[in-house]
Amino acid sequence: MPVHGVSDGNTPTILIADDDRAIREVLDRAIGRLGYHVRSTANAATLWRWVSGGEGDLVITDVMMPDENGLDLLPRIKRLRPELPIIVMSAHNTLMTAVKAAERGAYEYLPKPFDLKELITVVQRALTLPKTGEAEGNPLGDGDDQVPLIGRSPAMQEIYRVLARLMGTDLTVMITGESGTGKELVAHALHHYGKRRNGPFVAINMAAIPRELIESELFGHEKGAFTGANARSVGRFQQAEGGTLFLDEIGDMPLEAQTRLLRVLQQGEYTTVGGRNPIKTDVRIISATHRDLRQLVHQGLFREDLFYRLNVVPLRLPPLRERSEDIPDLTRHFLGQAVSQGLPGKLIDGEAMEFLKRYRWPGNVRELENLIRRLAALYAEEIIGLDVVKAELVEPEVQFRNAMGDEPASLSIAVERHLARYFAAHEEGLPPSGLYDRILREVERPLIEISLSATRGNQIRAAELLGLNRNTLRKKIRDLDIQVLRSIK
Repeated sequence: MPVHGVSDGNTPTILIADDDRAIREVLDRAIGRLGYHVRSTANAATLWRWVSGGEGDLVITDVMMPDENGLDLLPRIKRLRPELPIIVMSAHNTLMTAVKAAERGAYEYLPKPFDLKELITVVQRALTLPKTGEAEGNPLGDGDDQVPLIGRSPAMQEIYRVLARLMGTDLTVMITGESGTGKELVAHALHHYGKRRNGPFVAINMAAIPRELIESELFGHEKGAFTGANARSVGRFQQAEGGTLFLDEIGDMPLEAQTRLLRVLQQGEYTTVGGRNPIKTDVRIISATHRDLRQLVHQGLFREDLFYRLNVVPLRLPPLRERSEDIPDLTRHFLGQAVSQGLPGKLIDGEAMEFLKRYRWPGNVRELENLIRRLAALYAEEIIGLDVVKAELVEPEVQFRNAMGDEPASLSIAVERHLARYFAAHEEGLPPSGLYDRILREVERPLIEISLSATRGNQIRAAELLGLNRNTLRKKIRDLDIQVLRSIK
């Protein structure tokens, strides 16, 4: 076996830069056992001296080093030696770290703590790369996260790595996950940090649009194409030209519209409803669903050929219960958002935080966000304790029982009692301004959701039930980000 750090001209040399001695020693032993030469250093200056002197066949570098940020060193290395593969490691595990590593030319990004077997596999794969001399990159500048994907759990680290790999591509992505896991947020990230970030991002929710209008919404229509089409209308494909079209809840798309969408993906052109002239299109498609599309394919409710066209890169978002270690970071983020919106600053005490981590979160991140917003708006305490959190997270039918027995109290009495406790908690002060709108929104969402459930997702019937104009209901569904599930019966 060759001696570490001494090259015989044929055996690859691995350069390691990390200010953690323990990590250097682990990597030195593990990579050395494979028969490679290893040179390691605790600083970026030495790494740059080696690289600029022509040494090394592969670089493994940390991000945070005492003399320079490893990410800042990457562009200099790639300009001088574009063929040299670089593996970036970091304990600062955010989406932007992964994205910046990818766009500055890193071959791979590994969050710390890393799996040693995985790193060895990556090293071996990188050393088999053809030496093309072409450096990839898609400069983003040095801005902070503009799309707040929060979490450092292993599940989220894998999401960040996949997103970073996709940033320089136009591949079609299918995002799956339960309601409230942040599917549209991920779609925004793919667009915002990708090749088409200077183009428009257009989203359309299939579940929020009447079935008979979906084709018109997607492709536009000509004047007189159908009853009520009093003028020509531009569709979402045209609005998204040169950018990204996000098809949310794609599983709710009617079969007729699926056929037209498949034709667009195959031919790169479409016609408006009532139109004859084909229109060329250049958009990236990202779709999302909380449903099992394979099951829908088996049931004949979703086209198999369209499924494979959309599912080029599948990306599953984990439910919050699978990444409970991210809840403290998410909670701090949402509390900070509340302060930026003019609400008083709050803290969650240790017992309450442990309860949040054990809770099942059927509504996922969206449920947590709504809870934190309620706590910031409706409670005077600066430090929120376990009793308050439990009171907010119990089931409504338990929360609204009256004191005399099992029959539920009237809604007005329950609300009155809740508000009385809320005002009393402020002692001699008053709650923050805007109370009227905050309370109405808390009631409005469950009212609309239950009405839609009772009408099996039929928005026309739900609008009649609520006494609302259909367009008003559709706007509220969009504004409140309510998922509309239609019965297939």
